[in-house]
Amino acid sequence: MRLMLWCAAVFAALSFCGQAAQAQDVTLTARDGSLSIDGTLMGFDGEFYRVETRFGMLTVDGEGVICDGPGCPDMTATLAVLRIAGAEAPGKALLPPLLAAYAKTRALALKLEPQGAGFIAALSETGTDQVLARITFSPTSPEEARAALLSGAAELAVSATADKGFGARAMALDALIPIVAHDNRLPRISTPDLAQALSGEIRNWQALGGPDMPLALHALARDTSVQQALVARLGRDVPAVVIHDTPEALAAAVARDPWALAITGQAQRGAARALPLTDSCGFPLLADRALVKAGDYPLTFAINLLTPRRRLPLFAREFLDFLDHPAAEAAVAEAGYIDRAPETVPLTADGLRLLNAIKGAGGDVPLAELKRLADAMAGASRSSLTFRFEDGSATLDARSRENLRLLARMIEVDAFRGNRLILAGFSDGSGDGAANMRLSESRAIGVLTALSSALPLGTDPAHLPEVEAFGEALPMACDTTAAGRRANRRVEVWLRPVFTDSPETGN
Repeated sequence: MRLMLWCAAVFAALSFCGQAAQAQDVTLTARDGSLSIDGTLMGFDGEFYRVETRFGMLTVDGEGVICDGPGCPDMTATLAVLRIAGAEAPGKALLPPLLAAYAKTRALALKLEPQGAGFIAALSETGTDQVLARITFSPTSPEEARAALLSGAAELAVSATADKGFGARAMALDALIPIVAHDNRLPRISTPDLAQALSGEIRNWQALGGPDMPLALHALARDTSVQQALVARLGRDVPAVVIHDTPEALAAAVARDPWALAITGQAQRGAARALPLTDSCGFPLLADRALVKAGDYPLTFAINLLTPRRRLPLFAREFLDFLDHPAAEAAVAEAGYIDRAPETVPLTADGLRLLNAIKGAGGDVPLAELKRLADAMAGASRSSLTFRFEDGSATLDARSRENLRLLARMIEVDAFRGNRLILAGFSDGSGDGAANMRLSESRAIGVLTALSSALPLGTDPAHLPEVEAFGEALPMACDTTAAGRRANRRVEVWLRPVFTDSPETGN
């Protein structure tokens, strides 16, 4: 029998588990009779019992015990329960279509009804009334959602930020974008100017190249998912003059006011106009789907499902695994968000990147190196799977760790048949050019090492990527800012077609 012990003191107390206790909901007894546990049944997912005992919370493998008592579940019709808390707007936009797609792929019937500010859903066998799973979504603040995970009141939490105290699986991607009214004719805004406007340092449109009019800064409430993502990027609150409870209200208000400025999610810009963004060197920063997936757009963020540091019920684990299914990706796209499905684009089709390479090339990037880069890009494609690193570290960030898992799975099923995989390493432009070349190679080798560890033993070495390094030769952004340097320190996945001679045929 396996026991997952949630209270450290239970190790010392296990020898007393067989002693008589007051009558409670259940008694779990080892099949050989050597051990018994009394407690209140908190949940059963068809595999594991979660029991509150006088020694703390225990998770017990159902195969190794016999359950006795009024709280024991009906083993012939176990009802799976999944409780989700967290951010209201993305939760209500994404969870219903994802649950509908999950039900369709499993030939189940889905019934969804409003419940308070959220909803309750039931999955049942088609043609019968037998409910197999019940799912609830309760909109809460980020703090309340995390507390629910810790207390066991929720299995999952919708969040626009990650938290080192919890696991995280991305449901969808979105991009923070500046929005203005269509009457506002400002053609673009740079990231340094945007940061100054969001901090309150710029208060007049004239400082941005517009008319002499006061800038009215709008924002979402502090506990909304988009505002949490923005504050996480800025490291401070936004001193807005107008606060809105919902993204819809924010977009509508900005669309009516020609002197308003706000940040919102791309999926929620409503009738407002997206204000084009550039970096400090004038490089355009485009929030299109491929660049958001690759993390090249600097204000990309993920809509996550946070998970507690305990074993989740079987249904919760199955739903998390379903997020990788093509039907789930389609549901995300239909909801107006950006799905996480990897996609490829021809490298030579991205003239903007080559232009940036030429414009950003310093004295440490000679013409011969640019020619080597152009030759390497010719005929190749780039996958949206990109690897970046935590600040000041060689550790992959959360998005990159998920990308590593996806890349390993694709290699395992031979998804790149007919192509040679390349891990192309890049650095920022600070420091010596030769040192940057070595750093870019080291990062690519580090990703290859992590990928090899993630693949099953016995994987054909021919399926593993090759490593190429280009140093600072292909900047994604300007190196004058920390965000730009972070964007430039990356490892890309390239696909180069492998052409084989056709077999000779006789006449």
